Amino acid sequence: MSSSCSTALTSHLFPLRKTNDFSRRRPTYTPSRILHLFNSSSSLQEIKVPPASPSDGRSELPASWESIALPPVTAAKRVVLVRHGQSTWNAEGRIQGSSDFSVLTQKGESQAETSRLMLLDDSFDVCFSSPLIRSKRTAEIIWSSRGEEIITDSNLREIDLYSFQGLLKNEGKAKYGAAFRQWQIDAPNFNIDGHYPVRELWSRARSCWTKILTHESKSILVVAHNAVNQALVATAIGLGTEYFRILLQSNCGVSVLDFTPNPEGGSPQICLNRLNQTPSSPLASGSSAGRKASMRIILVTHGLPQNDVQGADRPMNMLGMIQAQKTAELLLDVKVRTIVSSSARIALETANAISKVQEAADCLGADCVPRYVEMKQIPDLDVDSILKQTKQDLTQPGWLRGSEDDVAWALWDQSRAAWESLVDEVSKGGASEGEDVVVAVGHPALNIAIMGHCLNLTKEWLGSFHLDAGSISVVDFPDGPAGRGVIRCINYTAHLGRWSIPITRSMLDDEDF
Repeated sequence: MSSSCSTALTSHLFPLRKTNDFSRRRPTYTPSRILHLFNSSSSLQEIKVPPASPSDGRSELPASWESIALPPVTAAKRVVLVRHGQSTWNAEGRIQGSSDFSVLTQKGESQAETSRLMLLDDSFDVCFSSPLIRSKRTAEIIWSSRGEEIITDSNLREIDLYSFQGLLKNEGKAKYGAAFRQWQIDAPNFNIDGHYPVRELWSRARSCWTKILTHESKSILVVAHNAVNQALVATAIGLGTEYFRILLQSNCGVSVLDFTPNPEGGSPQICLNRLNQTPSSPLASGSSAGRKASMRIILVTHGLPQNDVQGADRPMNMLGMIQAQKTAELLLDVKVRTIVSSSARIALETANAISKVQEAADCLGADCVPRYVEMKQIPDLDVDSILKQTKQDLTQPGWLRGSEDDVAWALWDQSRAAWESLVDEVSKGGASEGEDVVVAVGHPALNIAIMGHCLNLTKEWLGSFHLDAGSISVVDFPDGPAGRGVIRCINYTAHLGRWSIPITRSMLDDEDF
């Protein structure tokens, strides 16, 4: 990629300084009609677990996994997580847990092959895999052209669900009643056979990071499972068990985490570069965490601007136009009701490209009736006046530090209003017929902050996320707009094809991160 393109990308917008001081990292949970957290134990609270009996081989969970720092790194590391392809028990609707009786279906094999092609040109030093058949087979397909041995780690196995394992979901509901209901709505407090599976999983994920980050490799592939990959993402960026089922992992979905040395020492700085880049479109109809989601917000990062034009009147360059068109084509998988954007020219151009394709989507004959798509400009999405206050180069990592904390606060406060406006917008549709989809086009800094509000985080978490130009991120509302938003994907770029940033990059230069 040319330097002009790479410097135009907003990368790691807000550096998060990791600290071992637990009180400084604890997010502030405030009452909100938009997002309500379950009253569950998590890594951000004291975890009280009954002590294990000497005979069952378990040890008592730590009071807080968060209190144990991740091991430091001396050089940049990139970790790519992949969930296994569809298994026979996935297809049957059985509860798999850590059982090892299912294998990949033909579809699962095909998904793994798609992931292999997606990662074919990427440089990996090592592959870690769960020892379970469905995951190990996925790893073998992706790793097939590489000679190094795959390292299996039992801690990468799927969540242990004990008596639930092997049951069809309707059997679990009929046999266990209230316990199954708790597993569905309050998984962090779910107890079965004397175990708290989600809490145990979070503790196990933390152990996995110790092994992964202390490995000498710089580029690491990890092939595992849905729940354990969720736990790996969450524990890496500092989120507790209440985020179980909030960061989706589809079959063969790819997530990318960057770890860079902390100048102050201790735990590395961490950025979730990508979440759940799926072999097929992330917009296909389906469920979010097992629940049908009819309401959706799609955050679109506008295309690349021309570098020689400043301010809100910046037009897109040629690559930006291609990115906008590719995004418009991807969104043909859904019927968009409303497109909102800031008043910035570059955002309006991206929104108009999406609108034109949407309105022509049903026009396949001479007598077609164009689909109507509402277009709106929302002032809360305008952030140019905030960003121009900084003297930092916004295209470079680490631009927001020290004395410019007032810029971060201004952006954070405005993004809260933007998030509330988007939730109000998706509430208007009511999803009476099919999906109700609102598309929001904006600056990557704003979209990152909006996701932070969706997850009920504080501005200190902003450095934990990254967005590329032309990317999309999807928030589903399986419980309606008054419930928790479920993140279906972050920084999805597969639709950009050859014009996208590769999922992984060469490890020859640490500064590539």
